[in-house]
Amino acid sequence: MDPAIVLFTRDLRVHDNPALADACARGRQVVPLFVVDPALTVPPNRARFLAESVAVLREQLRALGGDLVIRRGDPVAEVVRLARQATAGTVFVAGDVSRYATRREQRLARECASHRIALEVTPGHAVVPAGDVRPADGDHYRVFTPYWRAWGAAAWRQPRQAPRALAVPPGIEPGDLPARPAGCSGGLAPGGERAGRDLARAWLDGPLKRYGDERDDLAGDETSRLSAYLRFGCVSALALARAARARPGGEEFCRQLAWRDFFHQVTAAFPDIAVTDYRPGPRGPRDWAEDPDALAAWQAGRTGIPVVDAGLRQLAAEGFMHNRARMITASFLTRTLGIDWRHGYRHFGAVLADGDVACNAGNWQWVAGTGNNPRPGRVLNPLRQAARFDPDGEYVRRYVPELASLGAPDVHAPWRLPAARRRQLGYPDPLIDVARLAPGRPGAGGALPQAVVAFRSFSTGITSRANRRASAREKVSTSSRRAPVSSMTRCSAATIWPGVPATAMAGRFWPAAALSTWNSPSVSGMARRPPAVYSARNCPKAPASLPRLRSASSSVSPIATKRSSIMFAP
Repeated sequence: MDPAIVLFTRDLRVHDNPALADACARGRQVVPLFVVDPALTVPPNRARFLAESVAVLREQLRALGGDLVIRRGDPVAEVVRLARQATAGTVFVAGDVSRYATRREQRLARECASHRIALEVTPGHAVVPAGDVRPADGDHYRVFTPYWRAWGAAAWRQPRQAPRALAVPPGIEPGDLPARPAGCSGGLAPGGERAGRDLARAWLDGPLKRYGDERDDLAGDETSRLSAYLRFGCVSALALARAARARPGGEEFCRQLAWRDFFHQVTAAFPDIAVTDYRPGPRGPRDWAEDPDALAAWQAGRTGIPVVDAGLRQLAAEGFMHNRARMITASFLTRTLGIDWRHGYRHFGAVLADGDVACNAGNWQWVAGTGNNPRPGRVLNPLRQAARFDPDGEYVRRYVPELASLGAPDVHAPWRLPAARRRQLGYPDPLIDVARLAPGRPGAGGALPQAVVAFRSFSTGITSRANRRASAREKVSTSSRRAPVSSMTRCSAATIWPGVPATAMAGRFWPAAALSTWNSPSVSGMARRPPAVYSARNCPKAPASLPRLRSASSSVSPIATKRSSIMFAP
């Protein structure tokens, strides 16, 4: 039998790799190949994760008696050149859905045909490959819920075993590993299948069972952190879904994997998803705001809205952002500031280690209301999100060191502090007029401004969530006594939303005790993944001149806080 070539792209693993398994089953000798395409600009975080993953893959293949051949140039030309050198009769590659990958596959098919080389395209990136399930009235699903039902009912392929041995034709120069770039995030996760499989095993054996209840807890960090390993194929999405499905918490986690496949099949049908609105408005494209200063402040995590800034600073520090924070920061950019989602998509793509065309663009369009969201008017109010998912302010204090001395609720609303105290903190004033964070006007019958509704929900959320968390901590540890959350003090609504009458806030209270001591590792999960130490030095800096104060977009609703199932990163 003629030798076979396996072109590795985003499937950098030996376990459950259909392309590699099929090549080993059908070819006497196998030439694993990875091509560094200079036409692609890969940002530092992703480039380093990729370089480490390729290096680990080479080690694994060498341990099996083979090697990973590395070339630099046009992937199609390098495949044909190597096939002629090795007299290979078949090329195996995993199918993909991005415009770049689709064009590469089309060109590869033409060139292989012209050189009488067989091309085999295998699955490997998704649990349910794009196109395997289709609605009766179209080529792809446009809404997630019916897709989720079809995804769960689909026949999943069986995982493939890693090869026991490999044989590479003699006389082929292996080539040099890709360089590991400088300028990466200090907290970037290590790349490679070994690290990914270790993390997956630890996740399945422990935190998975809490995933349904705790995945939105910003401070607890109860997500899998597997998104970059899935993006580069260091971990098989199919094997992960099969292992998780029957376990406690597995159904909710599989739902997030289905979101990933959902956006893959959307991208396969709509390749322009990264540049064009999937679902334009009835009057054409939206009239986005042009505000470079506001965009720069958002990118730097200097918007003056703490939960938004915490998310963006986590991104800069780790090349990763908590899924709930991704939704909050995306909604703030597109719905509150009214800035084009494509700016946010490019910023995430430039910093995230898991930056993926389908999931990144699909989720940005979902949040912006131009994509597959069946409720395109849905908006996430950052203050209510903070109250629900970071009630103690632990997440904000972790990534915004200027606010580390503040307890809840001040840590989420530092503008309510006296002016002298705010100057001491060195934290910027809000980029928007917080009195109009959710703009609305009193209606007939003396209805309260919507800002008051948001304030009441914010206060109530802080109190109720903090009390629940305190109760949980008491069950775990009674070694230290903390100030009870019921110890409250009144505060003036005008210090938070100027112009809101104090009488509207009757009965509203704020915790008096600082909640920064509520950091029990056994509850927060930080014993499992201790945070890096962040200071004003290694957090992003603001532009020399902060943007002018601006009003929020009129589309913001203060009560849009339903727990959404959208998946940026599982």
